Amino acid sequence: MTRKTALITGAARGIGLATTKLMLERGWKVAMIDRDSEELATASRDLENAAPFECDVSVPTQVDATVPAILEKFGGLDAVVNNAGVAQFGPMEETDFRTWRTVMETNLDGVFLISQATIPALKASGGSIVNIASISGLRASTLRVAYGTSKAAVIHLTKQQAAELGEHGVRANCVCPGPVRTKLAMAVHSQDIIDAYHDAIPLNRYGSEMEIAEVIAFLCSEQASYVTGQVIASDGGFDSTGIGLPALRGTS
Repeated sequence: MTRKTALITGAARGIGLATTKLMLERGWKVAMIDRDSEELATASRDLENAAPFECDVSVPTQVDATVPAILEKFGGLDAVVNNAGVAQFGPMEETDFRTWRTVMETNLDGVFLISQATIPALKASGGSIVNIASISGLRASTLRVAYGTSKAAVIHLTKQQAAELGEHGVRANCVCPGPVRTKLAMAVHSQDIIDAYHDAIPLNRYGSEMEIAEVIAFLCSEQASYVTGQVIASDGGFDSTGIGLPALRGTS
């Protein structure tokens, strides 16, 4: 069986690494992109059928150099997972323009640049794009003016991609993770915040990186061959319960 190839950004840790491992288990080859070369080397060291590529997705010249190198190594692309992202949280009036641009450059510009660079290869394969946004792009909350806005823009960009690329057989979908139990989240979430999330999420818990990866892998697969332009909140029902998070309001 010919192995399909996926490009995954932000692949050195978290949801990106979980998705990489799941796709490999399911017979894919994976081009792993991350700007953290040391972490990327460690993450990819023992992964068969995966290759690391150091690249900052927010820098056009790096994207323009990296995508051809991936195509040369693998011969084509069947899926692109735009997962790389950064988060800066703080009150709106204290968010300076440099912070705003730093978030937009990776979370939005990076999705645009990688997608644009890989469109010819995806047209050739009839492949798919899966963009990773956030529940913060679907529902407003405090301290997230740059992050939430960037992720809302990714949601709309996904729909633009689906509308324009569908006639070429290319699908584009978006996954919006809710609170996920990562090392970083657990390091910065106080017990009050954890309790508040549990109260607000119908499933009464954080999600796992692998649960998000399962949704991503499905959207990349032939099982989702008639799914495009969709925004899937993998959030335990969080989006259904309202706006904001009471435990955070006082911190703003």
